[in-house]
Formats: sequence, structure tokens, C-alpha cells
Amino acid sequence: MSAQPCSEASSTSCPTTEVSDARLLTEAVTRLRRALRASIRTDYPWETLPMAQVELLQVLGEHSPARISDLATRQRLAPSTVSGLIGQMINAGLVVREIDPADRRASVVTLTDTGREQLAAWTAAHERRLDAALTALDDTERAAVADALPALFRLAEHLGEPGDGPGAH
Repeated sequence: MSAQPCSEASSTSCPTTEVSDARLLTEAVTRLRRALRASIRTDYPWETLPMAQVELLQVLGEHSPARISDLATRQRLAPSTVSGLIGQMINAGLVVREIDPADRRASVVTLTDTGREQLAAWTAAHERRLDAALTALDDTERAAVADALPALFRLAEHLGEPGDGPGAH
């Protein structure tokens, strides 16, 4: 199916226009991220971490300690960008920079207890919001979302999540 531009603000509001699955998925993911990010502040008003910092916390939660160059590669960001973000996160007490025991000329970044707690609180708040939204769906819709999860994880792998799928470094 080929995407045809919709004259309306939203492609889902023009049922007579064919829209590609890729375009609809892009729109759905964008709306989900925006809605989740906005709604989380209802239950979790202090949640003001930039998404780039949250994503670094998530990576460090899975792969810690890590060198800045490895974080940059994994997140597909410039090392200078990651270094700046890490500096902000050090100032906030979320991470620490230490000498790499494997190579004393290099440094590694590790989550602090505060960083782990903030990441856990952020994750729990998002799960609560998603649970509430899922509860608002009918049984068929909830089942469709659950059935789609394995395919969505495989799709993420095919998009080449750094370190996990095709195209990974």
C-alpha cells in the first residue's frame, strides 16, 4: 500500500485515503510517546528529565558501567553530546564517572543509587499510566495490543537498535 498525503491534520481522520502501515505506525508511536510524556506529569509532576537523559539512564540500567564512547554508539549520538548529558547527570547525582578498571587511561559511567531510584520511579510511573490506559480499552483491544508486542519487539530489532539488532555496532 502506498501512502497518499491526507489533506486533514491527521491521516486517521480521512478514512477514504490509503495510508501506508509505516505512516500509521509512525503516527501511533509518536502519539503514544507524546501522550505518555504529557500524562506522566499528572502523577509524577517532577518528571522533567530530558528524554535523552532518561534513555541514557535506561541504557546504564542495562549496561553499566559504560564508557561514554560506547553510550554514544549505542544511542547513535555524538560523543560530545553524550559527554554533555553525562555532565548534567553527574551534577544531578544520577551517575558517577570513575576510572575504568580495565584501562586506567579511560573512564566509565555508572548509575548512582539516586539514578537507579529515579529510573525505577520513572519506569513505575509510566507503567501505572499505561496500565490505566490499557484498562480503558475493551478486551478485544487489550488482546490486540498484547498480541502485537512480540512483533513490535522484532520490529525494533529490525530498525537496528544499537547493540541489539541488524546494523548494530
